[in-house]
Amino acid sequence: MKPSHILARACMPLLAALVTVSSLHAQAVPTTPPLVLGTAWYPEQWPESRWDADLDLMQKAGIHMVRVGEFAWSQMEPSEGKYELDWLDHAVAAAARHNIVTVIGTPSAAPPAWLTQKYPETLRTKEDGRKDEHGNRTQFNWADPKYRVLARAMAEQLAKRFGHNPNVVGWQIDNEYGDNSYDADTKTQFQAWLKARYGTLDNLNTRWTTSYWSETYSNWNQVPIQIGYGNPGLLLSWKRFVSDTWRSYQKNQTEVIRANSANQFITTNMMGLFDGYDHYTVGQDLDIISWDDYVGTGQLDPYKNGIAHDLMRGILRKNFWVMETQPGSVNWSPNNNVLDKGEVRAMAWHDIGHGADAVSYWQWRSALNGQEEYHGTLVGADGTPVPLYSEVEQLGQEFAKAGPVLAGTSVHSDVAILHSYDSRWAINWQRHNKAYDPVAELYSYYKPLRDLSQSIDIVNPSVSLSQYKLVVAPGLNVLSEEEGKNLIAYVEQGGNLVLGQRSGMKDVDNGLQTNRQPGPLVPLLGGRVEQYYSLTETVPVSGAWGSSSSKEWAEQLSASSPDTKVLMTYGKSNGWLDGQPAAITRKVGKGSITYIGAWLDEPAMKNAAKWMTDMSGVAAKFGPVPSGVDVYPREGDHGKVFILVNFAKTTQKIALPAAMTDILKGGTVHTVDLPVYGVAVLSESK
Repeated sequence: MKPSHILARACMPLLAALVTVSSLHAQAVPTTPPLVLGTAWYPEQWPESRWDADLDLMQKAGIHMVRVGEFAWSQMEPSEGKYELDWLDHAVAAAARHNIVTVIGTPSAAPPAWLTQKYPETLRTKEDGRKDEHGNRTQFNWADPKYRVLARAMAEQLAKRFGHNPNVVGWQIDNEYGDNSYDADTKTQFQAWLKARYGTLDNLNTRWTTSYWSETYSNWNQVPIQIGYGNPGLLLSWKRFVSDTWRSYQKNQTEVIRANSANQFITTNMMGLFDGYDHYTVGQDLDIISWDDYVGTGQLDPYKNGIAHDLMRGILRKNFWVMETQPGSVNWSPNNNVLDKGEVRAMAWHDIGHGADAVSYWQWRSALNGQEEYHGTLVGADGTPVPLYSEVEQLGQEFAKAGPVLAGTSVHSDVAILHSYDSRWAINWQRHNKAYDPVAELYSYYKPLRDLSQSIDIVNPSVSLSQYKLVVAPGLNVLSEEEGKNLIAYVEQGGNLVLGQRSGMKDVDNGLQTNRQPGPLVPLLGGRVEQYYSLTETVPVSGAWGSSSSKEWAEQLSASSPDTKVLMTYGKSNGWLDGQPAAITRKVGKGSITYIGAWLDEPAMKNAAKWMTDMSGVAAKFGPVPSGVDVYPREGDHGKVFILVNFAKTTQKIALPAAMTDILKGGTVHTVDLPVYGVAVLSESK
């Protein structure tokens, strides 16, 4: 063969690769619309010959995003150091041909069998001391150095391959962080974390009051891992270590992705009200927050789901993505009912109303085998649409219509509810009454306040609060010195602060404050909690908010300042509470501080919420609507947009506060009629 022929043959693979790259860049890059409809797609489970049929159905439904790869480590790296990513490249390109962008999930939530077999130390140790096994997911040890090396290498390979691919818009790190390890090496890391935090054992012993029960430590290696019951300072430190470890686990991968990519966001899919770690700690290194929104058994509760949305939005205080949500039903709940016809659509608009810019369904198509065979999908295992497909197709059309109007808009609230994981953990470890649920306490304030304000932010007590007319803190049990100063400054600058029961009891180490509740806020309040009582029977309460009863919990208050007013008083009950203050308030310049020591019933909480909003000047952004109709205001540079969803069981007619443009139906309207699960998107120009 002539040398020229040999050279030509040798160059053929290179030329073919160049043609492929040239074709990729010649192909139009998919556009990401302002409102993204997406789905979880698992191309590795299906022959490549079937991909286009699935992607064609996605495109027809208005789906513009797929998340791929988060459980595909065994396909990406079938043996150590042997990376096979061509199939993923093909999948990303195939999606792009259908005007669909891709979010790539790093696969560290599901390590391959070769890895856990070769490196058994990477398997997590359960609380009972047993090693987890291969065959499910999240069996890894998130603190293990070797696992981090392997996970980082996998993420780096992905980033080098796809970090500049214009069809890849973002990255999801791992999947639903949650399971910890309790092995000896993790305990050693925890002890090192404690040493870095406290400096000396004398300091730790003092702050944890380890003289109690002879818990005093003379060596760092004596400190155990305690879960659920133990020294309060130790329990809280362990959860903070868990949170910091998830953060460093995440950074281990985000660092190599950012080093090898551009113009792509990084997120992870959180789980709403899940409290296995501090989301504020883990979320601070992400570009956007995303979370997995599921109902499970029953129907959507717009308030309970709304709390989760607002909590997730409050982590970075900006719009978020719903990375997973249920297409009708799940497979893991006690009763896996399908959501009603129209409810999936209503739920999606509920998501958008709370600040989501993307709604993505898990999953696209039923797997032929595996642990989640019965989970809801948009397409059956046979490749044809299930009945819900047409409802999602309607959503795709509506997102296309409303997207340009909602582009650049976000949620702006006059009311904030303060939430901290430290406080939730602290109360749950020492409920004092098993019925005392800190999330239920949060809900009792959230529901009536949201009805009146139509928009609430849920934020950490350390953030700036100056933008809010009203700040409410139910169960802010753990209050650090810095957080206390933040709340005092807010009131002194004219803000209105309402504290709920059990607030200001603990310090930053989960120890009792040296002042009675609410700790550092006692001088500002001009009153304090004299004693708290777990209740076996309800206690009558009456006053400015009507006649009520306190269930599960009651705190006896006192007023030490002449300008501190009593709002509610306990009736006859256990003798200790008889005639004692249940809620007090004090004006502080243009601001005010209020403490509610009773767990009020729903009618009284409605009256209390009305009092709070009236005295702080908070008004509904849209105006009054019938019961069961949710209003979601979003606003931007070009004006306000209101999303209305009817969760009532009958058709509702809503009179608009002014003429508005009906984005979904077209035209100017003064009233709208909403059937059950009906939706309206209305714009009001500046």
